Amino acid sequence: MIRRAAVVLVVAGLVAGCGVASRAQDADSGGGSEPSSAPKGPAGPVPAGLEKFYGQQPDWERCGSGNQCATISVPLDYSKPDGKTIELRARKVPARDRAGKIGTLFINPGGPGASGQQFAASAGFVLGAPLLRKFDVIGWDPRGVADSTPVRCLDTEQLDKFIATDGSPDDDAEIDALNAQAKALADGCEQRSGDLLPHVSTKDAARDIDVLRGIVGDQELYYLGMSYGTLLGATYAELFPKNVGRLVLDGAVDPSKSSEDNNMAQAKGFDTALDAFAEDCAQRTCRLGSTKAEVLAAVDKLINDSDATPLPGDGDRQVTQALVVLGVIFPLYVKDYWPRLEDAVVDGLAGKGARLLALADEYTDRTPKGYGNNQNEVIYAVNCIDRPDLTSVAQGKAEAAKFKAASPRFGSFLLWGSLPCANWPVKPEDKPHKITAAGSKPIVVVGTTRDPATPYDWAVGLAGQLENGVLITRDGDGHTGYNEGNQCVDDAVETYLLKGTPPASDIKC
Repeated sequence: MIRRAAVVLVVAGLVAGCGVASRAQDADSGGGSEPSSAPKGPAGPVPAGLEKFYGQQPDWERCGSGNQCATISVPLDYSKPDGKTIELRARKVPARDRAGKIGTLFINPGGPGASGQQFAASAGFVLGAPLLRKFDVIGWDPRGVADSTPVRCLDTEQLDKFIATDGSPDDDAEIDALNAQAKALADGCEQRSGDLLPHVSTKDAARDIDVLRGIVGDQELYYLGMSYGTLLGATYAELFPKNVGRLVLDGAVDPSKSSEDNNMAQAKGFDTALDAFAEDCAQRTCRLGSTKAEVLAAVDKLINDSDATPLPGDGDRQVTQALVVLGVIFPLYVKDYWPRLEDAVVDGLAGKGARLLALADEYTDRTPKGYGNNQNEVIYAVNCIDRPDLTSVAQGKAEAAKFKAASPRFGSFLLWGSLPCANWPVKPEDKPHKITAAGSKPIVVVGTTRDPATPYDWAVGLAGQLENGVLITRDGDGHTGYNEGNQCVDDAVETYLLKGTPPASDIKC
């Protein structure tokens, strides 16, 4: 959940972009091309005043090959259910085994700001065949995201400038320049989305999930959330513990940690992942060096040199240090991308930035026509309202040494990446706290030991604070654990979702 770019979708196939998504839409969906019959109606307890939302019968229309899409109405402000409404856009991939269908599996890829619709469109890559057979899979764009009622802040040129601005300022002039961009983002969001900004919190999004659950007629929620989607799922369990059915939270966020703790931990997480890349590269025929230390030194030289001398990019944009860092971080999410990182660093040291820019653009979903979605804006809209964060430039200066000590390479970027929150027009509505979800059914948490974006300790922390949490540990690299080539993890997750049987105790895979 690094600031200045939302967490990427978590499957190697997905990060390849629209081409993969379109292939998934055309994949076999087991004869589910006809719209399903009308849902049964609300299931479970319906909060007072929200009956009309839970009782909706959306018009599921064909979209893609075998998929169905619908627009769903929810309150802008749950405290005023008779007031303004907003829209959520959802995509359903029907179960291949219609007769033996278990129910609905809701999925969320993270962010905050990533598109759940795109995630569902790629269900054939995201989920194992047993889950695709037995569940209708629904992904939706959470409030503020993409095709749901969206947060809008900046145009393409403005967002390019914001993302490319030096994220590790060395002096007051660079801090002022970064703060000016942070303020421009905050002001743009207020001007273009002022009514929506107070109502895009994770708690609001979790309440939306229960409306979706009621609409499809499921008594309990079955859910697979990844990265930030784990915080969304844990928040749902906190608000609706009795409605929890089978929840899997993969690449977990620890809700008890402060933003400061999270930012420092994430900086260290990227260091850990980069160390793993460097060690792996050194054990092969690596053009960056024959030892781990030499590889890391090459990466550091690239990052440091680009601070003073940006690289040429695509002819229109230069590759600033901020874009170099994004280009380095992005391949750490998916181990299969490590060769691309080696190629990009080699090119960068030779004065060529095109490959680094391409990686940074994939991370931020920057296309030749502009940004493919609004994830780079939503991440601030959600994070700045969810909990207290950086409140001023003065606080940033006071904490700079601490972040630098925690991670000399990435600490400054994670600290100053929160600067828009110091300018945000909406005050945070929640504080870090433990989520126990008392009274819920078992909740399975998955953590990967060298996860760059959601450090393994976060999964340990969440599983420990949940009253009925069970931890699956994947010893490996990359972001998240399910469907990443570890049969032990896949078997445990799928057994739980299909049969309701979680591991008897914490397991290591």
